[in-house]
Amino acid sequence: MKKSDASEKLLPEKQGEEAAEGGLRRRLWEENKKLWVVAGPGIFTRFSIFGITVISQAFIGHVGSTELAAYALVSTVLLRFANGILLGMASALETLCGQAFGARQSHMLGIYLQRSWIVVLLCTAVLLPIFIFTTPLLRLLGQEPLIAAAAGRIALWFIPIIFSFVFSFTFQMYLQSQSKNIIISYLAAISLALHVLLTWFAVSKLSLGVTGVMGSMILALWIPIFGEFAYVVGGGCPETWKGFSRVAFQDLWPVVKLSLSSGAMLCFELWYNTVLVLLTGYMKDAETAIDALSICLNINGWEMMISIGFLAAAGVRVANELGAGSAKNAKFSIVVVVTSSLVIGFVLFVLFLLFRGSISYIFTESSKVASAVADLSPLLAFSILLNSVQPVLSGVAVGAGWQSLVAYVNVACYYVFGIPLGAVLGYLLGFHVKGIWMGMLIGTAAQTFVLCLITWRTDWDKQVALAQARVSRWVVPTADQYNGREEAA
Repeated sequence: MKKSDASEKLLPEKQGEEAAEGGLRRRLWEENKKLWVVAGPGIFTRFSIFGITVISQAFIGHVGSTELAAYALVSTVLLRFANGILLGMASALETLCGQAFGARQSHMLGIYLQRSWIVVLLCTAVLLPIFIFTTPLLRLLGQEPLIAAAAGRIALWFIPIIFSFVFSFTFQMYLQSQSKNIIISYLAAISLALHVLLTWFAVSKLSLGVTGVMGSMILALWIPIFGEFAYVVGGGCPETWKGFSRVAFQDLWPVVKLSLSSGAMLCFELWYNTVLVLLTGYMKDAETAIDALSICLNINGWEMMISIGFLAAAGVRVANELGAGSAKNAKFSIVVVVTSSLVIGFVLFVLFLLFRGSISYIFTESSKVASAVADLSPLLAFSILLNSVQPVLSGVAVGAGWQSLVAYVNVACYYVFGIPLGAVLGYLLGFHVKGIWMGMLIGTAAQTFVLCLITWRTDWDKQVALAQARVSRWVVPTADQYNGREEAA
């Protein structure tokens, strides 16, 4: 009898544990599905867009060395500068659309999209003089006149490209906040394939040189935008796109403030590696150092496409759950996305440590450069490991609307701490490029630690209240809601 009583007491406890375990597995499965619906297409799209710039550089390299140097200068300095600002400002839309969609105020997404177009277009117009007066600017900075002149001609081709960012970035934020960004992946794949074909034909068959490459690049970046516009306006988003509205021109200042905060946050991150290259340029035997560093940063750039995909997924999931009023689900989403990205980062970390001696030969035939790359590979591996966490936490910040706070953290950790430490290690202590990279890596580690601490200590119930207050403050009633209020009155 006693045995039976004990069995009866243990059975509900065992069933409860099994139910809890089954519930956790089910939650993990559901959360991972929601995560990869955003992250998967996001990663593929970024690989495709990054591939377009790499393919263009490869073809221009066959046109001439001066043209290659000019293209590299414009794409790595000017385009990265503009890209950082415009992507950062567009990421404000990720906060607004994500929280509004979670709060079931779907009609606001189309209005936020149009407001973001206005704000980011104005910002792009402000950036135009940099591309129009590239040649005199580069000459003022001491660049060789021949390269400066070629860069000035290529920079004019980039003007339609930076305007394409206005729409590609904002459409991406708008669609991924609804987990509908698979259409962007299809269009990116088509444009990448088309770019390869058109560039080959223009350069190899028509001998159009730089004109053929840049013309094909412009087409490759604008074709997906027309496809996304047709998808949105043609009925792909019936709940969130209600047509063009004059309301989009109202209440622009809050969007401007959030866009500027977002722009500052991402700019300080994206420009960090540019400073690394500039500091390396003053090293002894700078040519080998820059060649080795550029190979490492190229590998790191490809891996960053994965991290940025997870950044987008983190932003969407956190914003959706905060807008829906669930602090518990927001915290669970953060744990799942950080863990998923960290696992991928750790696998790549191990691979680069194991194959560091042979990876460089994909990019160079110089044994001297290959040896320098092998020497830098441990730092590259640790960069990849940190990059699997740090951008994801930045995505959490975007989802919660902490852009201003993270901008201050980035300035302190990167520019007040990391870069000066790198300069001391590289120049004063004689560690050269490794010292510069170590200092900047320590700055990234400090920023990651601070973001982890902020995320851990955050009162997420308070963040839910703030998100819902933001949605309520900026919401515009639909026609049905307005009529309902009139009838109630």
